[in-house]
Amino acid sequence: MTTAGAARDGEAAAGDAAERDREAAAAGDAAERDGEAAGAAERDREAARSGDAPAVDARSRALEVELDGVTKRFERGEGAALRGISLGVAKGELVVVVGPSGCGKSTTLRIVAGLEEADAGAVRIGGKSMAGVAPQDRDVAMVFQGYALYPTMTVRENMEFPLKMRKVDPVERRKRSNEAAELLSLGRLMDRLPSELSGGERQRVAMGRAIVRRPRVFLFDEPLSNLDAALRQELRVEIGVLVRELGVTAIYVTHDQVEAMTLADRICIMNKGEIQQVAPPRTIYEAPATSFVATFIGAPKMNLLAGTVADGAIACGPFTLAAPAGRRLPERVVVGVRPEDVRLVGAGDQGATKLEVALAEPLGAETNFVLRAGDVELRARASGFDPRDKGAAVHVSLAGAKLHFFDAAGAGARLP
Repeated sequence: MTTAGAARDGEAAAGDAAERDREAAAAGDAAERDGEAAGAAERDREAARSGDAPAVDARSRALEVELDGVTKRFERGEGAALRGISLGVAKGELVVVVGPSGCGKSTTLRIVAGLEEADAGAVRIGGKSMAGVAPQDRDVAMVFQGYALYPTMTVRENMEFPLKMRKVDPVERRKRSNEAAELLSLGRLMDRLPSELSGGERQRVAMGRAIVRRPRVFLFDEPLSNLDAALRQELRVEIGVLVRELGVTAIYVTHDQVEAMTLADRICIMNKGEIQQVAPPRTIYEAPATSFVATFIGAPKMNLLAGTVADGAIACGPFTLAAPAGRRLPERVVVGVRPEDVRLVGAGDQGATKLEVALAEPLGAETNFVLRAGDVELRARASGFDPRDKGAAVHVSLAGAKLHFFDAAGAGARLP
């Protein structure tokens, strides 16, 4: 049965949810299966991890989701939305797909869910090809930015609806919805309508509706984008704890690097339909694979300075740095340095270089600076509350800083 057919059967989301959300909700709701209910709860228990557990090594574990050379083109627009991407998600792993708008991250998620068809390549879930498999038969559950709740149903009815459609016994439906409500602190809200809930509560209900189904894979499509900053932070923590407590496999799409860094076992960074790097958050931050990754992850973003290598030294902007010993660099490089590695120093300190304050942002525990020397702009971070007037002279040093080197041509690949 097609997704449209499922919608005609009464599973289209109502209210102001977007069409894609209604379509996806219908597909997801129909995926519940009676025979899988008991065993699925324990399927990934052994994979549950504490919040400070080491990142999952996907190579050493069975892959739950695989994308192999997936390409997607749309009739309208230029070029391909996805350009032969390959990604594996291990059982019990939380992979966050992050990138700028239009990079293809939501298209990737919809292809996994079966809401879009790939033009080339393969998708496998649980080791089985999804070629020709309808969305409702893929055993995945999606949580959306737009909630996709039924406005005339109570919280409990919304959460139990996918089970009701699969004719799950009412006692079992009540048991599962109660369990989900306890996990999500929704107990006191079970008899309310969506219109009586806050944005954060509605998103919890959408998560509960996915949880009761006990799917093989959870798919999150920017679930926190509609919430204010305080709620985003609160729910971000809850999602991280919940996913690990359940020990489930999850793919989480976002444009927010904070969500990516704090939630992920591994981060997949995309740009222009291509995967730039897949690695644990620490690796992404400390060893970005490209100059794009370097500037996309980190706030303030990494400084990139055009450099020229000659006679054992690197000239980049107002700085002259010693070339790293034993490392062969091309004549032209891009030098990267994180703001926290740019030290504010006295005029007489080693490597002191004079710049001018263009902007100071005191944040309490730290202060971020934008500094200028001619046409070169440099971002720096200092501890504590350190306001400086615009135009004030400061001295900074890159002596001892961790430097990153990228190819000055092409895609800006990290240099070995």
